[in-house]
Amino acid sequence: MSARRENSRPVSIRVVGTIRTPFPQASGTPIQAVYGEGIEARVVVDEEYSPALDDIDGFDRIWLIYWMDRVEAFRPKVIPYRDIRERGLFATRSPTRPNPIGMSVVRLLRREGNVLHVADIDTLDGTPLLDIKPYVPEFDAHPGSRAGWLDAPGMDRRHADARFHAEVPGEPEDDGTR
Repeated sequence: MSARRENSRPVSIRVVGTIRTPFPQASGTPIQAVYGEGIEARVVVDEEYSPALDDIDGFDRIWLIYWMDRVEAFRPKVIPYRDIRERGLFATRSPTRPNPIGMSVVRLLRREGNVLHVADIDTLDGTPLLDIKPYVPEFDAHPGSRAGWLDAPGMDRRHADARFHAEVPGEPEDDGTR
């Protein structure tokens, strides 16, 4: 993936692996990793990057940075999953971004070669992995921070519907049991 803006350097992004989860479509998928508690998945890192996983097994949690490859086009205003009002995209975690880059903090269960076994996942099966970073509580946790409109959400929705993703033809509709 490459992009070029006027008066800027080109940006190049390399896919380093694939996230394998039990979620083939958006409907029914947890909207954040915290709502995927206990759901296990595998992060399959391409063999050439396997040595970069050394020393990762000492972390309880890791950040997965990924490309949301199945979202609809960018929208500047959205009605997020946790609200009933339209909001500016950058004040939400909606996937319909100019660059559909996602990030999730997941629990690291173990490493087996180039495969990380993780839990507490919220991504679709087959999502392209861009990067992995260790979760460091000293750097990443800021309890007590204000969360804007989310401090008083309009909905307590925890699983996705199809509002930001085109459903894959031939896949069954979600029956709401997930």
